[in-house]
Amino acid sequence: MRVGIIGLGLIGGSLAKAYRRDESITVLGWDADRSITEFAEIAQAIHAPLEDQDLPGLDLLLLATYPEAVVEHMQRLAPLLSKDTMVIDCAGTKEKVCREVFPLAEQYGLTFLGGHPMAGTHFSGFKYSQPDLFDGAPMVLVPPVFDDIRLLDRAKQLLAPVGFGHISITTAQAHDQRIAFTSQMAHVISNAYIKSPTARNHSGFSAGSYRDLTRVAWLNPAMWAELFLENKDNLLFELDTLIQNLNRYKAAMEAGDFDALRQLLEEGRQIKEEVDGV
Repeated sequence: MRVGIIGLGLIGGSLAKAYRRDESITVLGWDADRSITEFAEIAQAIHAPLEDQDLPGLDLLLLATYPEAVVEHMQRLAPLLSKDTMVIDCAGTKEKVCREVFPLAEQYGLTFLGGHPMAGTHFSGFKYSQPDLFDGAPMVLVPPVFDDIRLLDRAKQLLAPVGFGHISITTAQAHDQRIAFTSQMAHVISNAYIKSPTARNHSGFSAGSYRDLTRVAWLNPAMWAELFLENKDNLLFELDTLIQNLNRYKAAMEAGDFDALRQLLEEGRQIKEEVDGV
């Protein structure tokens, strides 16, 4: 198998290292920062840089970049790719990518699926990439059609060396609605929470709750700003819902209403048990 990866940051670098675990797979990589590509080769995360002449011979091309960059790469690469190459992007939102790339793939007779590997860390960049980052993690795929079993089977086979624990199939719209809640909101809340003036004096007074809530405040600002704006309608819905709920807690505390506050806390506990219960 020959795998090409564009974008060698945390996600792309980890994908490269995962495929490199299989000695029968050739991994070629490219990053906008040439020094990263060179370092990835020295670190043996890739066998060699990915060049345009390598594209027709790929079995799989993974685009591990921001949504806008995925579209730009595909606009340039579409005429160079083989119809036998499967292309999967790994951007954090799917509606824009799929809306613009599905027609492009159809025009050139290419096989393109939207994708989102659901794993990461609060660090970014190739130096933090790990070969086992995706072991057991979910992978979300957005195919152009949902009744092509052979297409989905082929995608699963090509992705198998990465070690994903489960592959979900969904639409771009459903993906972005859910990811606004499960991922993007967590980053907004964490990043806003740490701005309290008390944060600078927490040492010695914090434990697991603080660490869990603030871990993803240490984010890549440019990447997350783009993802938030790409998905702003879904994210604004979640923010509005959170603000409304916070105001209910605030009102109960301002009124000194023990029963109302206890009921709000019980509601949250019950919902957590229902959706993630043991």
